[in-house]
Amino acid sequence: MSCTAYSCQVISSTQAGDGGLDRPRLSKEAVVDQALVIADADGLEALTIRRLANELGVTPMAFYWHFRNKEALMAGLAERLWGEIDADIDPAADWPAQLRSLMGSLVRVLRTHRCASQVLASSEKVNNDAALRVTETALEVLHRAGFDPAQASEIARSGLWTGLMLVMSTPGFDTSATEPELAEMQRRDQVRLAMLPPNRYPRLVEAAGPMTNCGAEYQEFHDQFGIDLFITGVEAKAAEAKAAQAMTDGSRSR
Repeated sequence: MSCTAYSCQVISSTQAGDGGLDRPRLSKEAVVDQALVIADADGLEALTIRRLANELGVTPMAFYWHFRNKEALMAGLAERLWGEIDADIDPAADWPAQLRSLMGSLVRVLRTHRCASQVLASSEKVNNDAALRVTETALEVLHRAGFDPAQASEIARSGLWTGLMLVMSTPGFDTSATEPELAEMQRRDQVRLAMLPPNRYPRLVEAAGPMTNCGAEYQEFHDQFGIDLFITGVEAKAAEAKAAQAMTDGSRSR
């Protein structure tokens, strides 16, 4: 391959005399890795091409060898995050357990990466291989549950947004506050609710702790309870569909 203005900056670290013999070769994977580190640490707003190039030790021109623009980089970041969702479900499990496994993996990815909620929400319709694989798996599980394509599509879409809202609705989620700052925020919010007139807001006063809790132990309960609600609802709809089909079959047999 001829050495272009772009490719020379990518491969020059392996050539003698450029002072970069110990620097790893720049790759698409390395770019996405570093982009994810920046976005997780400081948010998507901090992810710029200039900062990314600086932290990788290359010029912005070398970055463009792999991603032609910021939009392409975001697509690569979305594919990485979709790829972390475990779509290898247990074939021996029943369909509710399989669906629960997918939902649990989705929420874990959203919890692991600060930027994941924003990236996955904005990339819902992006047709990368990783997203297609997760969606295909979900639709197959729902097909085995007895849902038709229209119903399965709605449930799969609702599953994604249920996971997003579970994480994004956690008190203290959308903040870069430290743990002590979060604890102080929680304390103030709890006091504010607990001091409401109990004759007017008895249930809010009673729930002052749970309504403001942002601790790790609460997050686990919050996520599992939300997933349980979603799965229970899907199971109820599956039972309704099965009963309706049985009535239809019974009418036809008369």
